[in-house]
Formats: sequence, structure tokens, C-alpha cells
Amino acid sequence: MKCIIVDDEASARAIVLELCKTIPEMEVVAEFPNALEALKFLKHTQVDLIFLDIHMPKLTGVDFIEMVSNPPKIVLTTSDKDFAIEAYSYEFIVDYLVKPISPERFQKCAQKLKSAFQNSQLESVDANPIQSEDEDLYINIDRRLIKLKFRDILLIEAQGDYIEIKTQNKRYRVHCTLKKIKEKLPESRFLQIHRSFIINFTQIIDIQDNSVLIERSVIPISRSNRPELMQRLNLL
Repeated sequence: MKCIIVDDEASARAIVLELCKTIPEMEVVAEFPNALEALKFLKHTQVDLIFLDIHMPKLTGVDFIEMVSNPPKIVLTTSDKDFAIEAYSYEFIVDYLVKPISPERFQKCAQKLKSAFQNSQLESVDANPIQSEDEDLYINIDRRLIKLKFRDILLIEAQGDYIEIKTQNKRYRVHCTLKKIKEKLPESRFLQIHRSFIINFTQIIDIQDNSVLIERSVIPISRSNRPELMQRLNLL
């Protein structure tokens, strides 16, 4: 997690920096004494997390939140206990740390952040898959473009207004139709074998009756799609 710290007190920034060093997944890439400098930085640099003080001169943390476009996840740091309820009205605010911040409380915050980032892999987002000139597909997950190699995609399943892209290691849920993503996929690898499934037929392990086995997933084959699948396979 690439982080920045925004706080007008140097001692407060130093404390958060030292606490971040205790979490291997966290990397503090910059720190700022005011929100204006942080806004300038974010115009050309993307981060995963902001530790943000609420009460700062000139531009408060609340003002900053309203001004930043596509905000990443935010952890608020402040001595004001009364702001907690209002803070959680913003969906991207993950936690609220009251100063002085204890190491134990920071560890709990870190666990909450890890869960939030893990869950975001399956989060539903409005995203249009983008095909590059190479063998890649880009999907937008939690405001970040994630590159998937075509060869690593096992199958794609329609789920209402969403699709779930399954690779060997992860699943990605994206707001998109099966028809739309089909247009982005190379026919040399992919084939729709059912109204709800597109498969990477180079990953087929077994075919039996009206289903195929890909990794540990059994996928149904519709009667109308079976002839084309058989034509695509290199049969002996």
C-alpha cells in the first residue's frame, strides 16, 4: 500500500511514519504539512492510502476530501472524537484514529485496511475492460487499472449486470456484460459455450457429456455451442 501522510504537526507525522514502518505492506512515499501540497502531489501521483489530519489551517481535512478527485482509501487522524460519525458517511474512509495513536490501535487499523484492500478485489465497480495491443486485458478495480494476461484467464461468468473473471489465483467482479467483454477477447483463445459462460478453451482439462472441466470448475456446454467448441479443439 503506497501511503501519504497529511498533517500540519511535524511530530504527528513522525509518529504515523514510525507506526507505518511496523507494517510491511505499507510504504510511505511522501508526507505533507498541509492539504494544498498534498493536492498538488495527487494530481500527478496515485496512492492507495492517505493518513489525513482533520484540523489543519487554511484547508481542513474535510475540505481536502471534498476537493480531491477519485480519492483513495483514507484514515483520519485527529484529537476530535466527535467527528467519527460524520467521517464514516464517506465510503472511502476506512478508519478513524484519535490522537495520541497507540501501537495497538494502529495494528487494528492495519488489519482493517488489509481486509478492505482484499475485499476490493471482488468489489463491484463500473468498469469498461480495455484491450491493449498485446495479450492483455485491463480492468478497473477500486479506481486502479489491473492488467490481466489473456493466457491467465480461465473463464468468465455472467452474474446479472456483472461478470466475474476467474484466473488461477483470483476472481475479479466487474460491472460489464458478457457480450461486451466477448468483443475484447481473442477468438484464438476464448469461446462462449453457454449463455452465462465464456471459457479459455486452451485451459480445458476434460470434456464429458455436456460440460467441460477447467481447473476445478465444471462449466456447462449448451447444445448450440457444442459444435463450434468441437471444431476449435485439436482432436485426434
